[in-house]
Amino acid sequence: MTVIEKSERKRARGIDRAFDILDLLRSVKEPMRPAEIAQTLGAPRSTVYDLIATLTEHGMLEAAGQEGAVYLGRRLYFLGLAYQDHFDLARRAEDVLDEITDQTKETSQFCMLDGNKYTVALMREGSRPFRISADVGERTPIPWTASGRLLLGPMSDAEILDLIPPEDFTLPDGRRLDTKTFIDEIREASANGFFSFDSIVDTFTHCFAAPVRDSARRCVATVCIVAPKDDARINYDSYRRVLIEAGEKLALV
Repeated sequence: MTVIEKSERKRARGIDRAFDILDLLRSVKEPMRPAEIAQTLGAPRSTVYDLIATLTEHGMLEAAGQEGAVYLGRRLYFLGLAYQDHFDLARRAEDVLDEITDQTKETSQFCMLDGNKYTVALMREGSRPFRISADVGERTPIPWTASGRLLLGPMSDAEILDLIPPEDFTLPDGRRLDTKTFIDEIREASANGFFSFDSIVDTFTHCFAAPVRDSARRCVATVCIVAPKDDARINYDSYRRVLIEAGEKLALV
């Protein structure tokens, strides 16, 4: 390996580590000290301190509190606004979620993949006396979600298993999801253009998901309904129809 190739590889590792820092702060949702960041990531302190200094200089991180703690910087907010202005699908999804919730009175969501995790990108809460919702932007293991069965549809079996960390097949109650069962559900969901199941994360809701497809008919996002199990059972056909129609309305044709 030449000196130039070694330098390029080192630079690439540094960029990866910088994204690890940003993802960690996004995950914990609170400021952290550089030493804590280094320990959590298992990275050399000197490397983390240098990267934090660079990210702070460019506005990606900001000082927050005492002892040198840092958090996500305002430049990320402005970058997000620029992306939202360009990403027309998100703007269209806001109106579609309003329509879903108006028709069903249930909580509706617009969901996507974020690397090897699932995230709720947009949400409209239903008109119920108790709150059914999720934290927008929170990264969740893909096997825990109904949407994940649709979002992974375009991938091969090997690509799916390479993408998902092995620990993400362990469900919140400690049970382990069989990988063959998971892949079979992905194929079934892709064939049906719909998937629903009783929530793995809690014991009282049922999750519905329908695909939002691109021009090649690949699932790039989902629209979802999260409803109490009893209401989901009573209104199953109606909710399924509303979601499938919403997904087709958002399709990138």
